[in-house]
Amino acid sequence: MLTLSVEMRPKTKARALRRSGKLPGVVYGAHQEAMVLAVDGRAFEKLLRDAGESTVVTLSGLGKDLPALIHEVDLDPLTNRPRHVDFYAVTKGEKVEVAIPVEYVGESPAVKAGALLVKVLHEIEVKADPMNLPSHIEVDISVLANIDDQVHLGDLVLPAGVALAGDPEEVVALVQAVVEETEEAPSGDINDIEVEKKGKEEEAPVE
Repeated sequence: MLTLSVEMRPKTKARALRRSGKLPGVVYGAHQEAMVLAVDGRAFEKLLRDAGESTVVTLSGLGKDLPALIHEVDLDPLTNRPRHVDFYAVTKGEKVEVAIPVEYVGESPAVKAGALLVKVLHEIEVKADPMNLPSHIEVDISVLANIDDQVHLGDLVLPAGVALAGDPEEVVALVQAVVEETEEAPSGDINDIEVEKKGKEEEAPVE
């Protein structure tokens, strides 16, 4: 399990905290009283790149190690860098419901033949013991052999101890025919258009 060093947040405004290279954060849970934190910004960004959201990490520096999910990350709209993070403290054996990223694998015969692959979902809601949460769920698109073929949630192979939280009939991906756009020529002959324009100009009153 990945470890992230945190500390109890000092009485500092969020802007000043960020200027010092740290992120404001909070950890809470069903059996955990909410605590405000200060998190090293660079260390957290590296962790987020390596593990992604919905990943269980061990928070150290709080007196005792605390397993928690990276529950929500607020990103700066201009820089796209984290500016606040929520952790959800988890208890082993107690299931949680989270969104897990999708990773598309394989090659679709229909797409290889020229069809269009439509990726409907990029995350999938699952229920699992937090210690069993996968980093991603694979969607094998090699089964999409013909136009209009679909992959549904119920078709996915999930790791042991992980269950779907959504409708098994929900579409994850599909293939469809490529519709070519044709540029329509204006109706009527170009000479007719010019004559009509010329006629209108001749009808204009002369001052």
